[in-house]
Amino acid sequence: MAYFFLRLLPPRPTFPHDVTGEEMAAMERHVEYWHRNALAGSAIVVGPVFEGEGAFGMAVVEVEDHAAAQALADGDPINASGFGFRFDILPMPSIILRPPAV
Repeated sequence: MAYFFLRLLPPRPTFPHDVTGEEMAAMERHVEYWHRNALAGSAIVVGPVFEGEGAFGMAVVEVEDHAAAQALADGDPINASGFGFRFDILPMPSIILRPPAV
């Protein structure tokens, strides 16, 4: 198995502070998609990261290879939304995980 950092780049620097209703609906489908991947075990952590006037999304995933990480990104409904989101997919050669909470 391999680890990857997926960075979801928004369509504009001020997103999500100026999100439209249609974009919010697309983001809700995006969140549901990543919840399913977390429950399935491929997504380790997913969430927004605020930076400057806007934000980007991030996920750390554990998958077979880069192609599988690309497939996760490609399967995200935010890509089909047509709003201009895109993913960077970066390999992580190793990670340190804390033990599961008891």
